[in-house]
Amino acid sequence: MQYDLPDSMRIEVDGPIRTVVLDRPDDRNAIDKDLHRALAQVWRQLAADREAKAVILTGAGRAFSGGGDLGWITTFLDDPVGRDESLREAAEIIDEVLRFPLPVIAAVNGPAVGLGCSVAVLCDVVLMADTAYLADPHVSVGLVAGDGGAAFWPLLAPPLRIREALFTGDRIAAAQAVEIGLASRTVAPDDLLAEAHRLATRFAAQPAEALQATKRVANMHLAQALSGAVPAGLAAEAKTMQSDEHRRLLLALSAPKPS
Repeated sequence: MQYDLPDSMRIEVDGPIRTVVLDRPDDRNAIDKDLHRALAQVWRQLAADREAKAVILTGAGRAFSGGGDLGWITTFLDDPVGRDESLREAAEIIDEVLRFPLPVIAAVNGPAVGLGCSVAVLCDVVLMADTAYLADPHVSVGLVAGDGGAAFWPLLAPPLRIREALFTGDRIAAAQAVEIGLASRTVAPDDLLAEAHRLATRFAAQPAEALQATKRVANMHLAQALSGAVPAGLAAEAKTMQSDEHRRLLLALSAPKPS
């Protein structure tokens, strides 16, 4: 199977297991234009790989994903076409992850922020290094988390447990993420990928038709709920992307730091 992906994403093949690696380690696997598009397209390519039975999603280096690449996001301030395309692609990412037929294990090896957090918690199993954390800082830069926590955290965890983190952008440590329902369990950092591979091997050995149908039925509830929440959230995000407050906060965040 030949995958058509940018250098910022690679696929590792090990028998029936495919490991998708977000591969911008020097930038904490921040999601730029190419990686964003790859996150929308990789699922159909994996589904077309007839030898694949289970998937692991992880990040290269010390981060799972630091969220959106500031350089790319800043271009949206004066590029409405690019901005709108990114929102359409964000909806596609969520839809493709939910509809993907094979079991997906997120091996969250470090910080999972913004869209990185969103993709992680939508996986079927979320294994977190006990040193990792989740965060959705959209509000802190004047945005609605339309492709993130505002849309689907309340479907995964009790709203009273997650609103504070959504409103502040505060980090949710791995143990807390498990406690409130945003992750499956924690693993020692050195054991994370081995444990993900062990579980993927078990999934790959299960009767494929039964497992995939079980996943499809289990995800129906989430997909139906998100069919209204995601479009509403992305519309609200689009509006806040055009606000003066967002411009001010984003430019301040991306300004060079004094030496």
